[in-house]
Amino acid sequence: MNYRREIDGIRALAVIPVIFFHAGFSLFSGGYVGVDVFFVISGYLITGIVMAEVTRGTFSIADFYERRIRRILPALFLVVVVCVPVAFLVLLPADLKEFGQSLIAVATFSSNVFFWSQSGYFHGAAELKPLLHTWSLAVEEQFYVLFPLLLLFMWRWGRKWTVAILLTLAVASLLLAEWGALNKPIATFFLLPTRAWELLLGSLVAFYIGRSQL
Repeated sequence: MNYRREIDGIRALAVIPVIFFHAGFSLFSGGYVGVDVFFVISGYLITGIVMAEVTRGTFSIADFYERRIRRILPALFLVVVVCVPVAFLVLLPADLKEFGQSLIAVATFSSNVFFWSQSGYFHGAAELKPLLHTWSLAVEEQFYVLFPLLLLFMWRWGRKWTVAILLTLAVASLLLAEWGALNKPIATFFLLPTRAWELLLGSLVAFYIGRSQL
């Protein structure tokens, strides 16, 4: 896929309400919608990349993962390097221990699961979790690991069956998210199964736009 400037523009617009929400502006109390937009964009881009390469016969799982690593890890490493000395200076021992655990979770792309497990009554405020924002990155990375393999497996059945399965998975995820919002809101917020419909919505858009190329 060619570089799409407008998509970077949408990403920039999506991140603004998230920043204002964390800055405490009440007008942006629904700022997390920006994260939802990011997930849709990610699903669209990843699906478009995989479809284009599979169609050309050039797709490689190893190359795909290598590109994801080069794109994500440098910025993530910089964030961690900045956070570590600050955490040692300002966090109390209990919070510092939790920060160390979050470093392991970030390194294994499981921080969404970790912060979900740390969301109980006796756990600290979000302001004391410097790497809390990495939960969304973990969701995307888990999708990046699973989705290309699933798409390759379905590809042999043709476009119609692939789209039908993706649509079914998206609807199932959306229904699960609707149920979870009322019954398990924290897990619904953090975990991939209830976020997958957003990523799959982007995938379906990619199939719709690229239908003439398949």
